[in-house]
Amino acid sequence: MEGSVRLTTLLEVRRAHGRPLPDTGKLPELVQVNPADKYTFENFLSKFQTLRLFYRSPEIIDRITRETIADAAADNVRYLELRFTPVALSRAESFPLAEVMDWVVTAANEAEKQYQVKTRLIASVNRQESLDLAAEVARLAADRRDKGIVGLDLAGNEAQHTGLPFAGLFKEARQMGLHITIHAGEWAGAENVRMAIQELEAERIGHGVRVLEDPEVVVLARERYIPFEVCITSNLQSGVVPTNTVHPFPRMLSLGLNATIHTDDPSISQITLGNEYSYACENLRLPLETLNNRILAAAKAAFLPVIERDQLIKSLQTEFAAV
Repeated sequence: MEGSVRLTTLLEVRRAHGRPLPDTGKLPELVQVNPADKYTFENFLSKFQTLRLFYRSPEIIDRITRETIADAAADNVRYLELRFTPVALSRAESFPLAEVMDWVVTAANEAEKQYQVKTRLIASVNRQESLDLAAEVARLAADRRDKGIVGLDLAGNEAQHTGLPFAGLFKEARQMGLHITIHAGEWAGAENVRMAIQELEAERIGHGVRVLEDPEVVVLARERYIPFEVCITSNLQSGVVPTNTVHPFPRMLSLGLNATIHTDDPSISQITLGNEYSYACENLRLPLETLNNRILAAAKAAFLPVIERDQLIKSLQTEFAAV
């Protein structure tokens, strides 16, 4: 969610709050990836450092939650699992984590009804931050499972921080009823994918494109049919791949991996999910039938109860047939 904030909203917040927020003229280059930027993970993560300065009130957090869901509706999204990072949202004004999570939950539930996009939330924690903070987020998320929080995610600076210290926490989170998705195999190698599956009990892998560096990990992921949440444009902009035209997504499919297509951070990358689908078909030569199959695969991997998941899959199949 933090990477989905409209630039127009940030500009309005800047005008309302003034200092210590960045100057209006510099804002686009600070919160969005631009052609002149170096495509590195350091530059990509720096956008979030600026964005964290803007979460100055409950009203702002409420607004960006609602607008993210509105933008998903405008992009024809039918089901949205929206990651949000409670620690990031709380930090600018030292808001209590429980209150921040309640603001997001309330706004998401109301926006779901308003925009008719089925929405569930995934609480995200960063591997470069405190294990105690992550444990608090996990506990609070589990307490709100009946309000729409369905999962726990580990993200952040994978290049310099291992996820292994979080293994016990994520196992406990699964026991508390939360689903687990782990960012791995993005800014570090295939060993992190193996670790995410075997040690952190990941049900899905965020990105995971570097799984191809180790054939044994490919076999492990294929045997368990682990879904990979691949974000094509983000992988280019964060330095994971040198060019999108050689993106590993087609090869992942050819090896039988359960790879699906996602947006990562629409505002930071200046994309939509529709953009990513179009790029996969037009530039990576993905057949339309395969794209439809991958969309259904993403629905099958949704963190929903079986009945709701089956309903989502059938509704998508009906729409594909009509087209």
